[in-house]
Amino acid sequence: MKKRNMVPLQELNLADRFLFDEVMEDPQTHREVLSIILGKEIPPLERAQTEKEVRISSLARSIRLDVFTMDEETTVYDTEMQQEKKKDLAKRSRYYQGLIDTGILKPGIPDYELLNNTYIILIMTFDLFGYGKYCYTFKPVCQEVPGCILEDGATRIFLNTRGENDDEVSPELVEFLHYIENTTDQAAQASKSERLHRIHDRVREVRQSEKVGVRYMQAWEEKYYAQEEARELGLAEGLAEGREKGLAEGLVEGREKGLAEGRAEGREKGLAEGRADTILESIRNLMETLKLSADQAMEALKVPAGEREKYRAMI
Repeated sequence: MKKRNMVPLQELNLADRFLFDEVMEDPQTHREVLSIILGKEIPPLERAQTEKEVRISSLARSIRLDVFTMDEETTVYDTEMQQEKKKDLAKRSRYYQGLIDTGILKPGIPDYELLNNTYIILIMTFDLFGYGKYCYTFKPVCQEVPGCILEDGATRIFLNTRGENDDEVSPELVEFLHYIENTTDQAAQASKSERLHRIHDRVREVRQSEKVGVRYMQAWEEKYYAQEEARELGLAEGLAEGREKGLAEGLVEGREKGLAEGRAEGREKGLAEGRADTILESIRNLMETLKLSADQAMEALKVPAGEREKYRAMI
């Protein structure tokens, strides 16, 4: 199979998880991004952990966070890049929230007030909810008293790079979300945001880094060969399953059903084996009941001349 072409590092947009993670590893750049999203100055951050695995038990499903960090006031930020639209993203954010809380509250601490404030932020290249908004912010609200917010310190934000409500959010956020999918010098230069200019400086630095280029190539090849291995394994399993099913159907229902359903390579092989068993049994029956020789029986059954030696050896 022809190997797919790798998109050059210099042509990646921030929507690509590899470039996003590399850019966000820089605490100052990550801080600039969070300040744009949240519309306020963010305290200095720790160095971000990218692809951070969170696991609480060998029996529970682990998660892998794109960019995880904490500011000097102990507020936790998990920032995720999402290009593929999936129905489970809302519940996935709920699961992320639970595991993050479990991981940051140390054993033996009796006061839940010490649980860190958290932001889970999903940047998406699609509108998950369909209302045309750039930003959807969720906090628990009382159904009976809409103004009563459950102040549990947890905030989940879903960003849509293709929003339409420009007049309801800051121009800086709009420019940043457009920049996610169009990460070019022209887009950065057209922006009035100094934060966005500094973010683009970091993007250019990453794109020009030889070390990052090597990591990108290695990551791409690992992903490519993992996908090829999975494809080949699936093909092999499919052929084996097809062969077994075709053989069973050929033995039970004979040549006609096996021919109709034996389109896969494995099933065709099973059909051939089932047909051979059927013909062999017919030859033996004719030889026994009509006292024919093997050749006479095969002639009566119109067995092709090229196959007769095989049956002679089996009788």
